[in-house]
Amino acid sequence: QVQLVESGGGLVQPGGSLRLSCAASGSIFSIYAMGWYRQPPGKQRELVAAITNGGGRTNYVDSVKDRFTISRDNAKKTAYLQMNSLKPEDTAVYYCHEGGQYYSDSYSPESGSWGQGTQVTVSS
Repeated sequence: QVQLVESGGGLVQPGGSLRLSCAASGSIFSIYAMGWYRQPPGKQRELVAAITNGGGRTNYVDSVKDRFTISRDNAKKTAYLQMNSLKPEDTAVYYCHEGGQYYSDSYSPESGSWGQGTQVTVSS
């Protein structure tokens, strides 16, 4: 049974940084692409960033390019989302997903597993 556990969320001031982690268990982590999504209050879930199974290719939604970095450590079965220069509009519940389809400019979660989410609040 696949389990994804996100951590690292919290309250941060505008301009601050957070690093989210997504620890996987019960899967062959290294063969799956990963995605980070977020769901702001009252809005739909949206893709933030994705990474191929080996970590060699990544893509980002335009609103986070040059501020967020997705990465992974297959030996630790963990994916990361480093978030810098945070803005109030980054406030959302952040979810990781394992096992979707990676595309050059997107990621499709039609199969695979979701984590339970971690809250990120950017506020002064």
